[in-house]
Amino acid sequence: MHRPPVLSRRPSAATARTLAAVFAAAAAATAPAPAAGGESAAAPRPAATDAADYPLASSGPVPAPVVPPTAEELRGSIARGVELLLAIQRPQGAWGGPQKTKGLNIYAPAPGAHLAFRTGVTSLAVMALLEARPHVPAAQQPAVDAAVDRGQQWLLGESAALRRATGDALYNVWGHSYALHALTPLHARAAGQPELQARLAALAEYHVDRLRRYNFLNGGWGYYNFEALTQTPTGSPNSFTTATCLIALKEAEKLGVHYPPALVEKALRSLVRQRLPDHSFAYGEYLRLEPRMDINRPAGSLGRTQVCNLALRLYDEGGVNDAVIATWLNRLIARNGWLSIGRKRPIPHESHFGVAGYFFYYGHWYAALCIDVLPAAERAPFQDQLAKILLPLQEQDGSWWDYPLYDYHQTWGTAMAVSSLVHCLHD
Repeated sequence: MHRPPVLSRRPSAATARTLAAVFAAAAAATAPAPAAGGESAAAPRPAATDAADYPLASSGPVPAPVVPPTAEELRGSIARGVELLLAIQRPQGAWGGPQKTKGLNIYAPAPGAHLAFRTGVTSLAVMALLEARPHVPAAQQPAVDAAVDRGQQWLLGESAALRRATGDALYNVWGHSYALHALTPLHARAAGQPELQARLAALAEYHVDRLRRYNFLNGGWGYYNFEALTQTPTGSPNSFTTATCLIALKEAEKLGVHYPPALVEKALRSLVRQRLPDHSFAYGEYLRLEPRMDINRPAGSLGRTQVCNLALRLYDEGGVNDAVIATWLNRLIARNGWLSIGRKRPIPHESHFGVAGYFFYYGHWYAALCIDVLPAAERAPFQDQLAKILLPLQEQDGSWWDYPLYDYHQTWGTAMAVSSLVHCLHD
């Protein structure tokens, strides 16, 4: 069974008191003010923090220049990845399944955990195919359309049954989040088909409502709740899971589906509490009092900071300006080895700085989305660097993968890599 990393040491009493005072002050600064009638309300959003308040967040290593890949190289790699996704789609329209088991499988109570995984990877595959379609050969596009149609039908028919698997396993939050990433472009694709658009919007409302139900008591989201098995999860939210859900909720807003503002603010405060001055993020709230623990340091946060920075940027929270985004993109590229060493290791968090293999393509996909928020004139060097990392890692069969998880890993790795490469195209 895989559980989140646990503390292997405790701070001294004096250090603990100092850290507790610092975090208590930070929590007080973002606590919600009581509303009339004694009910809690969302706190007014503080003014965006200037980057000068976090000098470590805007300084760091800079990678050496690279020779940019050609557009033909990128499109050729994208087409091979798309071909792999087309080949491994299941007959019923989904991707992935509980096959290819091994002795080191993570905790995944059936059937709910596998519906969560399948919803997540199917959504990522549909999203990637839609993004890649304009960039693949014309002869490949009809097959892409047919695969998207089948994936859409599966999502409409099956993903509305997604909920937590057990009291302690909440992998469903990943399925809800990535479904929203697929439903937004599917809704746009269905222009002129009001009945289909209505069904897609209703499904988005379902997934947003489930994220509301499984919002953790102290804000944000996690994927485990091992303590009190309560209806509202009372465990520790994770920084990156919270950021993933917040970004997905921004996608839902494009369809007119909104999330309770008070809960958004609560999630943002949880995310800010887990942020360190250099914009490393603690793995979860339960580790935020160990800021120098290996997994919480910059090398351990490489796969998390991109998604967390992007979430804060999209919600105009915490002063995540262009300099912060660029600094951490540079750090991801220059220190990429810390993530790469963990790639394909079968045991989560066994690599240096507690890195788990499944953070590799996840971290790079959100890096690609971070590049998109920079001014257009500043994107090309980051696009080229990211492409130069991903292109050599494509397998002979056209896939990318970073962590063996039943029969899901080829789908999410390939979908995230394909989407990232599409975002690396300068046009």
